[in-house]
Amino acid sequence: MKMNYKIAAALIGSFVLGAGAASVYAQTHAPSYTVGLINVKDENGYKNDFLPKAQETIKKYGGVYIAGGFNEATVLSGNPPPNRVVILKFDSLDTVKKWNEGGGMKVQEEVGNKYADFQTFAVEGVEQK
Repeated sequence: MKMNYKIAAALIGSFVLGAGAASVYAQTHAPSYTVGLINVKDENGYKNDFLPKAQETIKKYGGVYIAGGFNEATVLSGNPPPNRVVILKFDSLDTVKKWNEGGGMKVQEEVGNKYADFQTFAVEGVEQK
């Protein structure tokens, strides 16, 4: 009977340690959001030549569109944003950097800059309490 208690205690202990490790992992890998403020000068070229290539690289790195569109932003204060604003979500800031270095910036430089001016930045998400 004493052996059953030891086994049960070992199982419970390993479960607690595993759950704790998963929690620590999740806390150190907060989602990251990329914001694009884009002044599109040629909407047709942007939509047909650049956007499919950009969306392919975003999807490849697990990015998800959270918000965006053409002329969709509502000004609450300050100067209006450019005619296109996009918010993307990635698993972590490391993933954003990998996406940017693994094709995101290349597509922008080789194709996107023909049709638009870009300002992009990333910010880590915060833990909700």
